[in-house]
Amino acid sequence: MRGTLKLLLAGLLPVALAAQAVEARPVHIVAYGDSMTAGWLVARKDAYPAQLQAALRKKGYDAVVRNAGINGGTALDALLHVDEAIGPHTDIALIEFGTNDVRQHAPMKTVRERLAEIVRALRARKIEVLVIGFAGLKLGDVARAENAAYAEWNLPPGKFRARDHAHYNAQGYAIVVGRMLPQIESLMARVKARR
Repeated sequence: MRGTLKLLLAGLLPVALAAQAVEARPVHIVAYGDSMTAGWLVARKDAYPAQLQAALRKKGYDAVVRNAGINGGTALDALLHVDEAIGPHTDIALIEFGTNDVRQHAPMKTVRERLAEIVRALRARKIEVLVIGFAGLKLGDVARAENAAYAEWNLPPGKFRARDHAHYNAQGYAIVVGRMLPQIESLMARVKARR
């Protein structure tokens, strides 16, 4: 009887250790967007993905945030390269595209359809998604339709902008990270609940 119990416990140990390893794995977040994500005109450490990682770690979260920003990127670029940009171990994707599409006069219907397709592809992979829009590019309808979270960046011109007066500076990114943090914490809770 004792020998059987030892064998049973020995068989359960690898399972328990594997479960612990999954629980201990950091939450992997990919920030996928255009130059606003890449951090045009700011140091890499001041772009929003780096600031987000620092903010999450300061709050005690074991999180890794990868910056997959593409200067000049469009929703079409994003759709074509989504699997390449957002790897197999990603838990959460933050999607920020559309501004360059609008500048290139792409129809908003097409932009929304492409973004919706990206979100659907990620949700099919069990990745939590947060869609990011701007004051002039509202994408809440896309997020709602695809059961994704939504954040809108809306900072006034002036001291929160980089020297081109369009992109954000380090202070601007700190503000949007602070505003998005509760939503990202909610997505992280969902990820942890599935593990």
